[in-house]
Amino acid sequence: MLKQVADPVPIGSPPSERTLLLNSTYEPLMVISWQRAITMSWLDKVEIVRCYERVIRSVSRAMSLPAVVKLHDYARLRRVRLGFSRRSVFTRDSYRCQYCGVRCSPTEVTCDHVVPRSQGGGTDWENVVACCKQCNRSKGGRTPIEAGMKLLKRPRQPEDLPLVMRIELGNRHTPEPWREFLAWSRKSRLAG
Repeated sequence: MLKQVADPVPIGSPPSERTLLLNSTYEPLMVISWQRAITMSWLDKVEIVRCYERVIRSVSRAMSLPAVVKLHDYARLRRVRLGFSRRSVFTRDSYRCQYCGVRCSPTEVTCDHVVPRSQGGGTDWENVVACCKQCNRSKGGRTPIEAGMKLLKRPRQPEDLPLVMRIELGNRHTPEPWREFLAWSRKSRLAG
């Protein structure tokens, strides 16, 4: 009778079993499946940088599950237009209230129409901002001028979304081995 060595991984793998793909410059590119990461490693297209604790086994080999891999050759980046959604507005505004500047948790942040819909304001990039619940209540159905409030910055559609934010949008829980690479990329963008 055959003994099962490792539990099979379901198709919809949890975030801890996904792999962060870095460019040859250590800039985050995308999230791939651990299976694809292993295939790319066998084809000598990537170098495994960090691993999870979990070990996967074949008939003749055992190896740690790759958490972060880096391409050997540089890949040109494509510009990606971000679709409008509540979550992408929160990401654009860094979960920071655009009236008082307080950073909100995902459960505390709300969307606010700068020009209320009742006054003809649209639901689009130029009219919706992240807002804390207290400022949203204070503003009510008025414009910021009517409410005596000031926007920290004028809302606009992002040209493209930084890769780090795209990766964070797609993964609610960032695995520990990824954090230093995502933090490094965010710091280099702020410095540049």
